[in-house]
Formats: sequence, C-alpha cells, structure tokens
Amino acid sequence: MSVSTASLFAAPAAPCLALALSLAWALDASFGEPRDAWHPVAWLGRALGPVGRWLVDRPPVQAFAGGAAVWLVLVTGLGLAGTALQSGLAAMPAWLAVPLLALVLKPMFAWRMLHDEVAAVERALGIGIDAGRAQLARLVSRDTGGFDADAVRESAIETLAENLNDSVVAPLFWFALFGLPGAVIYRLANTLDAMWGYRGRWEWAGKWAARADDLLSWLPARLTALPLCPVSRWRALRVEASRTPSPNGGWPMAAMALRLGVRLRKPGVYALNERAPSPTTDQLVQSLRHATVVAWGAMALAVLSWAGRS
Repeated sequence: MSVSTASLFAAPAAPCLALALSLAWALDASFGEPRDAWHPVAWLGRALGPVGRWLVDRPPVQAFAGGAAVWLVLVTGLGLAGTALQSGLAAMPAWLAVPLLALVLKPMFAWRMLHDEVAAVERALGIGIDAGRAQLARLVSRDTGGFDADAVRESAIETLAENLNDSVVAPLFWFALFGLPGAVIYRLANTLDAMWGYRGRWEWAGKWAARADDLLSWLPARLTALPLCPVSRWRALRVEASRTPSPNGGWPMAAMALRLGVRLRKPGVYALNERAPSPTTDQLVQSLRHATVVAWGAMALAVLSWAGRS
C-alpha cells in the first residue's frame, strides 16, 4: 500500500481525540472504574510504594531531592509515552484508533465512581449513622468515628466538590490542551500528591509532588468553581476559599457551599459558609445534580476543543 493510499485510512488526530473522549466518557458512565488489577493508577501506586517508604526515611534534603527526581523522571517518561501512543494511534484506521485511545484515556478521570460513592453515603445514612460513617470512610482519610449525620453529609459534599476538580475537570482541562499526554501527566501528578503530599513525616519527600499538583490544579479548580457559584458571589467565594489550607481545594468546596446555602466543615481545620445550616438529604442530592452539570459540561467542552481543530 502506498503512503498516499494509507493516509486515506489514517484517523485525523483531532477528530479522533474528540471521538475517543466521547467513548471513554460512555465507558465510564456504563462501567465506572476498572478493577485495581487492570487500573494503571493502581499499578503506579503499587510500584511506587517501596520508593515512597525509602524516601520518607531520608534526611530532608535527600528526601526532597529524591521526591523531585522521581516526579520529574515519571512525568518525562509517561508524558513521552503518552505522546508516542497518541501519535501512533492517530496513524491507525479510525475504527481501531478511537476505541484503543478511549481505553487508555478512561482511567485518567473518574466521574461515575465519585458520583456513586457520594450518593451511597446518603443511602447508608438511611440505614443508620454507623453505616453512613463507614461509607464516608471509603471517601476520606479522616477518622469518621465521632461524626454525626450533619458531619457525614458535610464531608461527603466536600469530597464531591474537591474531587469534581481533581478527578474530572482538571484531567479534562489538560486533555483539552494537550491531548492524552496532558491527561496522563495530570493524573500522575495528582496521584503522587495523594500518595506523598502530606505534612509531618512526608513533609520533605512529598513537598515537590504537593507543589506540582497545586500548580497544575490552580486554574482547573477555579474553573470548577465558576459554574457552581454566581458571579455576584465571587467576592464571598474568594473569602471562603481562603479559609482552607489548600490553595485550590477550597474553591470548588466553597462554591458548592455557597450554591447550596450550607455550611461545610473539616472539624478543627476550617468551616466554609459558617453561619449557614448543615446540609440536609435534599441538599446532598442537589449537590450531586450540580456536580453532574459541571462534569458533563467539562466533558462537552473538552470534546468540542478537539472537534473544532483541523
């Protein structure tokens, strides 16, 4: 087959990426997350476990340098791999390139799992407070043992809002800009931050990962907040968002608190929209509806960003 003939069967890169994201979103809606045995993020976590345990016991300078080096090596390697894979698939027939790219892209975001896990908190509370606490413990790292129903709902809505950015909007944002390598690099950065980006024992080993994630999430977090909070309330949003230790997480959480007219707290750390009442069952359901609109809107914009390119 000649080069000119072969080019007739190659998938144009931009439409191929738009179709692949649409298919990946359909896969997420239909099946949710793949099992850990098939999930690249889970593979990464297992592979980096021993590295993290070694780094965290190093002196501060060594721990910081080692954490930065691991981050840079992984970002460079996986970014180049994503670029090569995207280019290689774009040279294939569209009927083959689109589903293969969709399969690779699907683990870069997780909307159905986030939605379903948060919705399950309210169903669990219908059974009893212990069931609600147990379901919430699947979503947060804090101790939920002393939480009442108000605290359970507040934490569930906080988790929904924060992860709406981390697990949906931000990876779609970077995909819209740079395609598969953008989504891969963001997912890697966010995963490393989730694994290592803590204070205390992990302060130095995870400092680079934490700061890199802050940088990559800065604009997406604010874009996530934009459709949740009316422009007339953005002055209040800036004030409320600044109450959290995170430079980014407070934005979608505060926007959701203001949109619902509820208080969201992390006990002993912050309270957003503090004078408002705690959320009810209806307001947790409303939070899921608002988040759904944002998630689908982000997906549609990412698809259009590639569909409109030649």
